Amino acid sequence: MKNKEEVFVIPFEEVSIADVQNVGGKNAALGEMYKNLVPKGVSIPGGFAVTAGAYRHFLKKTGLDKYVKETIRGLDTHNIADLQSRGRKIRNAILKTKLPKEIEEAVVSAYGEMEKKYGKNVDVAVRSSATAEDLPGASFAGQQETFLNVSGPKSVLEATKRCIASLFTDRAISYRVDKGFSHTDVALSVGVQKMVRSDMASSGVAFTIDTESGFENVVVINGIYGLGEFIVQGKVIPDEFIVFKPSLKEGKEGIIAKKLGKKNVKLVYSMLGGTKQVSVPKNEEKAFSLSDEETAKLARWCVIIEEHFSKHHGRFQPMDIEWAKDGKTGELFIVQARPETVHSVEEEGVYREYKLKKKEAVPVVKGISVGSKIGSGSVRIIRDVRGIHDFKKGEVLVTEITDPDWEPIMKIASAIVTDKGGRTSHAAIVSRELGIPCVVGTGNATGALKTGEEVTVDCASGETGAIYRGIIPFSVETHKLKALPETKTKIMVNVGSPDEAFRLGRLPAKGVGLGRLEFIIASYIRIHPNALIEYKELKKRAAHTKNSDERRTLNRIIKDIEAYTEEYEDKSRFYVDELAEGIAKIAAAFWPHDVIIRFSDFKTNEYRKLVGGELYEPEEENPMLGWRGASRYYDPKFRDAFGLECKAMLRVREEMGLENVIPMVPFCRTPDEGKKVLEIMAENGLSKKKDKDLKTYVMCEIPSNILLADEFLKIFDGMSIGSNDLTQLTLGLDRDSASVSKISNEKDESVKKLVSEIIKKCKRKKKYVGICGQAPSDYPDFAQFLVDQGIESMSLNPDTVVKTIMSIAEKEK
Repeated sequence: MKNKEEVFVIPFEEVSIADVQNVGGKNAALGEMYKNLVPKGVSIPGGFAVTAGAYRHFLKKTGLDKYVKETIRGLDTHNIADLQSRGRKIRNAILKTKLPKEIEEAVVSAYGEMEKKYGKNVDVAVRSSATAEDLPGASFAGQQETFLNVSGPKSVLEATKRCIASLFTDRAISYRVDKGFSHTDVALSVGVQKMVRSDMASSGVAFTIDTESGFENVVVINGIYGLGEFIVQGKVIPDEFIVFKPSLKEGKEGIIAKKLGKKNVKLVYSMLGGTKQVSVPKNEEKAFSLSDEETAKLARWCVIIEEHFSKHHGRFQPMDIEWAKDGKTGELFIVQARPETVHSVEEEGVYREYKLKKKEAVPVVKGISVGSKIGSGSVRIIRDVRGIHDFKKGEVLVTEITDPDWEPIMKIASAIVTDKGGRTSHAAIVSRELGIPCVVGTGNATGALKTGEEVTVDCASGETGAIYRGIIPFSVETHKLKALPETKTKIMVNVGSPDEAFRLGRLPAKGVGLGRLEFIIASYIRIHPNALIEYKELKKRAAHTKNSDERRTLNRIIKDIEAYTEEYEDKSRFYVDELAEGIAKIAAAFWPHDVIIRFSDFKTNEYRKLVGGELYEPEEENPMLGWRGASRYYDPKFRDAFGLECKAMLRVREEMGLENVIPMVPFCRTPDEGKKVLEIMAENGLSKKKDKDLKTYVMCEIPSNILLADEFLKIFDGMSIGSNDLTQLTLGLDRDSASVSKISNEKDESVKKLVSEIIKKCKRKKKYVGICGQAPSDYPDFAQFLVDQGIESMSLNPDTVVKTIMSIAEKEK
């Protein structure tokens, strides 16, 4: 029986994760999945591994091992010119040397077995798999080469040798030094795998964790058309699908968000062998790369893979997975899986908050943020990798796109900004691992910024990353969550932006006491709901009106609607989808805790700012006391628009499986208004008759809510105190007026008496009572007053959660 060093080729079905030293991380994971997960229904293409033993035999028999050691000795990887010179010498030496006959015969024989299964000259992908690769803490992302659409035994042998040579690219040598791996200890295995014809369909990557926040309850899938290389290269911005794992387990599709990418080009097979870039037809560009059914199927496979490797590691192990869809058969396949390398080694139970101490009004450039940090420095624009010699430590690297050749300077940058790419582009993957703030897909950073100017790169404010001129001071707060005490009073958090939800979900908060729809409507939808409902009518009016001013206004509104809702035939569905996805992200982040989502509470002046708003909103002298909250919902002029909010809430609870969502009615002046609103909700599917677990709360923010509390509590399941409006209406203070703001605040005795009274009344009726207003966030003594009154929960601004928990725990003692 041969020892491992004498076995040059192993079929995937005989490989397991224990073989990592002989076949490398990539091939070991492939073999492990092929052997254990294909029987569970996960589709994986077959193939074989050329072993690390074959690699060592090749180097030793030809004398290349001594040549490599001699050439690499004394190398300083920060000397770019020397690194490039030595790397080139080693690669050329490998490519000029013939593989030993015994290795060639083993590879040709294994490829022959594949031909028996898949047909003569079967097309394969030939990928490197280093023995130190794809281990937690080191991703080796793109360090060695991959060759696609390789066909015929001679081409497979050539591609195998080119993979071996790629162990000594400049970037691979530099990366090994940075990670503390010896050049002689790392060996290379080569994986030869049946190609999936994704050039005729789609492909992409999936993570079983949110890579920006570390949120563990989702699978994030990215997809593009054609072969998957363009995702990492950042040539296109992929579609993104977010799937909620607990909903998948309940048998639901679990898709809580979908975002269409910019997929204008794709990589396909070339008739001459290899690959070529082609344009994507416009109609395909505007369609998603996966159906909902395919997305859910992929996500289920990803969860199976994560569970298998977590069991193997004896702890939770998030995974980074590559998938491909075969355009000939329509089948989906998993083609690679590796441990996710950033959150695998992150310190548990630590929550860090980066905050700008002051924010400039308008960013110079915006894009997709990677990570949640802030960095600053002097800009260095480099348009070509040949210019990396000019880069100095601590500068902000600004370029069109990066690939592994850029890594020697990426590790010394204070921040990275690119024109192109998405969250799974090379720049994003590497900056995440390095812990450097990065903004990708800006479109124009290389044009808008200048070398030498100082900038601040902010990735701490949600999905959108911003670059500001000048060095803006920022703070970093570190919270050790395990050290925080438990409190009897439930501490919740106020959330406006869904983009922030997964990050805020790491706070020690027991749910959301106030989820605001206004941020989603203003930032994502941007259009008045009635303008979407009446879109076709507006087009008719624009075509028939004889008033030129009216025609201009209507055409401007129609143009904006079409720009924002391009992929939607039914424009009102856009409103429902955007609301539902925003609500679902917030609800998923804090599941299974309660997430109280307040129906929209824009005032008329705020609704007027939306596209088309001037057509539907009156101009009021005092919008604070005007047509807002409950009074809008049953009004014939807004009833259908409120129906869209109900449909979104229903979809989140029923289709997405997030039953922790509790709707809340704001600014409800009378019990009769409350009854009317519940009737409209029921007409749109939100009722206790249909869903016995459904609860509906009302905001307690008008003195009448307290004076008639018994009546309101017959209608609603609980109350959440809005201290801002309650103070305004109790003291007769316009909260928007600086002139009267000094007179008093929420701590006024009159307000405290009302708050105390409503807490008692709710507790007497055994109904929920919490507070979601600003007061406990602003005034620690007010928070302590609420504890004394026995309030059930407090919902706070995110930046006050930790310190308020400490204060309340002390009070409860």
